[in-house]
Amino acid sequence: MASVAVQASLMLNTGEVVDLKSTLTEGTEGELQTSTDYAVSAVSIGQFADGKTITQVLQPPTAPNGCSYAYIDRRGEILMVIPVAVAGVQNEAMPPCRTFTLQAGDTIRVMASTAASRLFSYNAITNQGVHSIFTGIPSGAANTSLTHIKSGQGLGQSLTGQTIVAHFATSIDGAKLDSAGGVYLLNDKGLPVGGVCADNPSKLQTQKSMMGGAGIFLNFVARVTTNA
Repeated sequence: MASVAVQASLMLNTGEVVDLKSTLTEGTEGELQTSTDYAVSAVSIGQFADGKTITQVLQPPTAPNGCSYAYIDRRGEILMVIPVAVAGVQNEAMPPCRTFTLQAGDTIRVMASTAASRLFSYNAITNQGVHSIFTGIPSGAANTSLTHIKSGQGLGQSLTGQTIVAHFATSIDGAKLDSAGGVYLLNDKGLPVGGVCADNPSKLQTQKSMMGGAGIFLNFVARVTTNA
């Protein structure tokens, strides 16, 4: 896997712009730190902006071949999911997916991808403010059930009793996706009750959707169906 430059830019409530740039290995999740272009040393976002608030995502995390997902980690848990993009394929600045005060120890984690990576990433936000990322790698004409990147659990085990109010997904599979062009949320009877289309970051900057959410209960599944 190649080592590539991953970049992002965030605006804080103080009016400061945080320029972020790190060299990460494709296919391996890593930390995106502040750029030494405008700072003395590369440090974590929590150390650089302790006590401050992110107000705008000026540039989402980008890499030459794209990113599958990104998020802010706090003490080993996903605090906030961040939409991603391919370098040069960006739309416009966006508000962050939640408002919170940064703390020392907070880090930005990014999964930079190869151009051929079929990793499917589903990002969900619930009515209780829980942010989650579920992934899976489709192969051939088959069903792929996504699992949480931290716990390895499925959708129902992770979010039972909560309602998904916003979500987004990324995939390069395009026409290979038979599950509404993205992912279906299946109930305990195997029937779709929600879902969202997947954005291909090489074609379109990822944007969250408020449509297609659902109440989640035990044995619910995030399912991706591919035809090849």
